[in-house]
Amino acid sequence: MTVADRLREATRFLEGAGSPSARLDAEVLLAHLLGVRRVDLYLVPERSLSPEQEESYRALLERRALGEPVSYLVGRKEFYGLTFVVDRRVLIPRPETEELVDRALRCARTLGRPDLLLADIGTGCGCIAVALAVHLPQAHVYATDLSPEAIEVAWENVRRHRVQERVTLLLGDLCQPLPAPVDLLVSNPPYTIWERLPWGITGFEPRIALDGGKDGLEVLRRLIDQIAWAVRPGGFALLEFGDGQEEAVRRVARSAFPGVPMVVGRDLAGLPRVLQLGPLPAR
Repeated sequence: MTVADRLREATRFLEGAGSPSARLDAEVLLAHLLGVRRVDLYLVPERSLSPEQEESYRALLERRALGEPVSYLVGRKEFYGLTFVVDRRVLIPRPETEELVDRALRCARTLGRPDLLLADIGTGCGCIAVALAVHLPQAHVYATDLSPEAIEVAWENVRRHRVQERVTLLLGDLCQPLPAPVDLLVSNPPYTIWERLPWGITGFEPRIALDGGKDGLEVLRRLIDQIAWAVRPGGFALLEFGDGQEEAVRRVARSAFPGVPMVVGRDLAGLPRVLQLGPLPAR
């Protein structure tokens, strides 16, 4: 069977399984299997797949039909123009989290010093920490995570992007492992209500990276309580939150930091996504 025929058949199969992006999924999986770019599939439409390639492709399609994310099937995910290794030990980076990096870079410019000390709390695969290190070449980033498995994946990505001299990975809960206060703290903490998530997420992605408790805010509350000692006076904290949580997160932050400036950033879909706190006062 040719590449063109196989793509048509795979697309129909995934559509029948309910995939909302069947054609894209079919292309990404076949390009991954053949070791080419997606566009290259259309440069050789009459190329035939070997029996071994057919078998491997069928296995990938069946896993996708059962809901397994494409990023786990190919073992990588793009984030902020960089490619990261991902597997079921870590959360898959989402496009909306790029707003967190955008705001962090703006805050870094506001602070006006090249040798900044940053913290990425709950680093997961390390995508935020690595992106910040790449774009702030004189800064140092502490990246914490409670999961030893996530730290392993993050270390692979830190080395992949050659920022191991400026990203320190720390195992532990939220800000507890930080050796010193930082100028800028960023976090995409667990903020979902686990029971409300679809099977395509709960069946594959790590609960520890997603579950924010009964109201989705349990981890955010603990993190906000720690900001006072984790961030230096004059510094900033940036926290990602979920749909419909803006007012609740504002209330928690306002209670902990009355009078401190707050700005909410919106993601690519125009939804409130990131709370910016700061400059923070001396405590």
